[in-house]
Amino acid sequence: MRPGALLRHPFASFRGHAAMLGLAAVLIFPAAGCARRETLVQRGNVEKILHRSVGHELADLDPHLATQTSDYHVLSALFEGLVSEDPADLHPVPGVAESWDTSPDCTVFTFHLRSGARWSNGEPVTARDFLLSFKRVLSPSLAAENAAQLYILRGAEEFHTGKTPDFSTVGVEALDDRTLRLTLRHPSAVFLSMLNDEPWFPVHIPTIAGHGPVARRGNPWTRPSAFVGNGPFNLKEWSTNHRIVVTRSPTYWDREKVRLREIHFYPFEPDAEERAFRAGQLHVTDALPPAKIDRYRRSAPGLLKVDPLLGTYFYRINTRIPALSDARVRLALSLAVDRKAIVGRVLQGSQIASSSFTPSGIAGYEPPDEAKTDPKAARALLAEAGYPGGKGFPPVELLYNSSETHRQIAEAVQEMWRQELGITTRLLNMENTS
Repeated sequence: MRPGALLRHPFASFRGHAAMLGLAAVLIFPAAGCARRETLVQRGNVEKILHRSVGHELADLDPHLATQTSDYHVLSALFEGLVSEDPADLHPVPGVAESWDTSPDCTVFTFHLRSGARWSNGEPVTARDFLLSFKRVLSPSLAAENAAQLYILRGAEEFHTGKTPDFSTVGVEALDDRTLRLTLRHPSAVFLSMLNDEPWFPVHIPTIAGHGPVARRGNPWTRPSAFVGNGPFNLKEWSTNHRIVVTRSPTYWDREKVRLREIHFYPFEPDAEERAFRAGQLHVTDALPPAKIDRYRRSAPGLLKVDPLLGTYFYRINTRIPALSDARVRLALSLAVDRKAIVGRVLQGSQIASSSFTPSGIAGYEPPDEAKTDPKAARALLAEAGYPGGKGFPPVELLYNSSETHRQIAEAVQEMWRQELGITTRLLNMENTS
């Protein structure tokens, strides 16, 4: 889940559908200012074109294969799910579904689709479109990384893992063209909010089938010449490593409220994005280096907005490495990390030190306070595992992608493990290729 409210440039009169932008933890907006040469921002204010970054280049515009957080910025402009989000507090509001009914035990949801919901080719969006889209996400041959999000549906996990080839056992029913029934395996307070994530977006199956197997990767249906979506914008251009251009859709059911004419998305390396923002190339950025947060707070507080992001920063441990297969070692590595120090000194207070894997603030759920910083206990566990003071422990490789912030966090963890546990850590930088 992620924030999805639209924020307007203070010097512009943009007003678009809430689904068109997903906001991350820190966003800053440039003032129009005066310049000798007209900037993209100044020109965009006149032409009603929003310029923003998507971070790394998108690997695909298939919502069922999306893996990067920034994918949502583009995909939510091109697709719309059953529900959307209120721009003020992000609670679920009608999207393609104009209303829904819930069973007394909160396990059966019946969605009533809008009669005016249309694909960009003019065809109506139907309940069967959603059914076939969910079947595609769960098809083992597609190998969708986020398919597990649909496991909340009855029988979805069994179908996805191949325990049953019969999709009729999954809790998805198209009762008629405009009525979709979803049956859950158990009640969930966050289910409706989940429906605004990419794996739940519908895709136009006939278009995909016209370009190759529906549930196979590499299908070229996302090219601008072939693309069909149902969101507030249509795909106009996708120039790899240059930009993605989407233009206001004439078939979108709520098109009268979409004031932007186009959105231009640009791939930027994290540390170049803030410079592009200052140069007037971008209306909005969520790649503000932590070291610059205080500078904006002091010199341009009106441009800085800090919003919560429901996400957790963590390292995955490769348990196939013998030394890391011991749970005592993994717990020792965790206990040796001072999260509050990283937040305060490295991230400059722009994040929150997490004490659990699940972030707080999800439908009132407060996770248990489990993750602690306890170097003494960490050293005892490491010794118990056979590595007193780190003796005999092989060097650890810590992989991070190209970002100054990621590098700084990795260096802090590297020093904590060295100082508290006597462990040597090698930092490996790799480009983000997902």
